[in-house]
Amino acid sequence: MKLFVLPLTVALLCVLLSCQPNPPAATPEPPIRLDVEQITQGPQNHYFGYIGHVQNIPWNGSERYLLTFRVGFHDRMPTADDTADILLLDAENGYAARKVEETRAWNPQQGSMMYWNPDAPDTQFFFNDRDPATNRIFCVLFDIEQNRRVREYRFDDTPFGNGGVRQNGGSFAGINYGRMARLRPVTGYPEAYDWNPGTLHPEDDGVFVVDVETGAKRLLVSFHQMRDALVERHPHIDETPLFINHTLWNRDGDRLFFFVRGNFSRRPGRVNVPMTVRADGSGLTEQRVFIGGHPEWELGANMIGTVPREAAEGSVAGSSVAEGDGEERLVLYDSERQQIIKELGSLEIFPDPGNDVALSPDAKWLVQGFEEEARNAYAVYRRSDGAWAHTPWFDQRQYDNGPLRIDAAPKWSRSGDQILFSSLTDEPEPTRQLFLIRVKTNE
Repeated sequence: MKLFVLPLTVALLCVLLSCQPNPPAATPEPPIRLDVEQITQGPQNHYFGYIGHVQNIPWNGSERYLLTFRVGFHDRMPTADDTADILLLDAENGYAARKVEETRAWNPQQGSMMYWNPDAPDTQFFFNDRDPATNRIFCVLFDIEQNRRVREYRFDDTPFGNGGVRQNGGSFAGINYGRMARLRPVTGYPEAYDWNPGTLHPEDDGVFVVDVETGAKRLLVSFHQMRDALVERHPHIDETPLFINHTLWNRDGDRLFFFVRGNFSRRPGRVNVPMTVRADGSGLTEQRVFIGGHPEWELGANMIGTVPREAAEGSVAGSSVAEGDGEERLVLYDSERQQIIKELGSLEIFPDPGNDVALSPDAKWLVQGFEEEARNAYAVYRRSDGAWAHTPWFDQRQYDNGPLRIDAAPKWSRSGDQILFSSLTDEPEPTRQLFLIRVKTNE
């Protein structure tokens, strides 16, 4: 029998190869990546306003243009004489800005309540304006192809502005920005005309609805009706002038959510009650589960908002959950049954559940801003599998509170892969500018 002996170097190589562990696997890419880009520059300031929920989308239907406005200052509230330029940013041309209009009705938090028209999303948008001679507020419908105002919704007896466009089109909610300028300045238009300055619960003011095509208005629910619905459980309401915030249409357009408020910055005596009403004015209902933060409609009668931790962990069917100052959780809530369905995410994902939240147009994603030490960041959450990611922090400095605060205010694109927000920059002086979050997945 013959023996074959390998050379030593080859034998050693064979042994070494047989003993080596498998090469380390490549580090998997995270399921979600968030890329951030600044798209406007100083020295002037650029806003959109409001928070992007209820499909208040800055992009037009084709996603070529982003709607925004431009002002020369950001360190004080506007006066009746301060105008803001309304711009289109061209996403196909480096976000080049084109001025198309201007307005005298705006504030740093909500802008001018600009909404693209759901019935003509490529070319038409709504915004609020004021008559400089009378300080009466009205809503405008502007067409970018015709480059003109195609309609103004003026009501001299009740001069209200757009408070929220119905998501499936056809009408918008109207509220009195002069009343808010007195009672909640951060959401009002300074010096705007109020037709009931001395009435606590007027019968000819409240939440209006306007038919976009005909221009006809109707009072959906009055402050007097709100008072009658709430006084038994909130008797101090008879000493409190009421106002409205956050008039939010659901996706089906058959109901409206809003907060009834009064003495908002004071306790005791504060009124802060969530209510819903159907589109025909019926079914005015106090939501006895206090769904807080800046709530967002999900599908049907379901909402996304915050409740105290104890309520999120147990059943609250048939009971009441009051506004609280304790630890909160983000939940899905059935406004018809007034019952919490489930908690959404966790405190690791949403560290500040009461902050601004927005649901993507396809309802598959959530984005929420969160705040820490005068900084904002954003959590993006995929509902199908719970995957999530956070952006870096963005410095807001002294604008973390008060009427000039920079809210997180995330706003989805129509395709659900971009989010618009604003933040401070140094250029060399601080200015407020717009940024994009691009949502990338590894599928």
